[in-house]
Amino acid sequence: MEIVIDAHNVSKVYNPETIPVHAVNNVHLHVERGEFTALVGPSGSGKTTLLNLLGGLDRPNEGKIVINGTDITDMKENQLIDFRLNNIGFVFQSFNLIPVLTAKENIEFIMLLQGASKKQRDERVQTLLKEIGLSDKTNTMPSQLSGGQQQRVAVARALASKPQFILADEPTANLDSKSASDLLDIMAKLNKEENMTFIFSTHDSRVIERARRVVTLVDGRITSDTATFQISH
Repeated sequence: MEIVIDAHNVSKVYNPETIPVHAVNNVHLHVERGEFTALVGPSGSGKTTLLNLLGGLDRPNEGKIVINGTDITDMKENQLIDFRLNNIGFVFQSFNLIPVLTAKENIEFIMLLQGASKKQRDERVQTLLKEIGLSDKTNTMPSQLSGGQQQRVAVARALASKPQFILADEPTANLDSKSASDLLDIMAKLNKEENMTFIFSTHDSRVIERARRVVTLVDGRITSDTATFQISH
């Protein structure tokens, strides 16, 4: 299997000069293409910090992180920005849509940064809106969408750049049960049909029961890493 994320001896320490907090402590993690993996653990366990490290949003104090064969650990900031743009999709708990842009404009924003043509953007956005079931919301503003619809647009935006993998930080936390289930159905379908790799940071049992691999963190360390029996829906 092809490894898309390879983290070696990764540690992140906050306040190292005063009262050190080991948010991530000597973690080894390999993620293969096509995984549907949940990082779980209590609040303060380090799961979100680890997700941010894997996505290049934060830097480790020790260890190295290799994404699809490229070591991002010591990249200069401008190189890292370009690398994230072209290789990693992000879905956040708070949706993070740009309020003055329509659903279409939010989805194509990263493609604009990549320099994609209008034809490429239009075709990609149309495909993604169909996949997330919002073809009729092309020109709708975020404020006119439900929370579940906004998060679906956020997923489409993350997919627009055709990334190596998607990192999703508590993507269902602000959603009701039906919206969360619908969102997970979409992501599971993309995972199965397009072999898109998803890594979640979550404490939501709805996400955990869908995951095919569950990595548990406690006090910044991986305490278990297990393949799970996936419940059919």
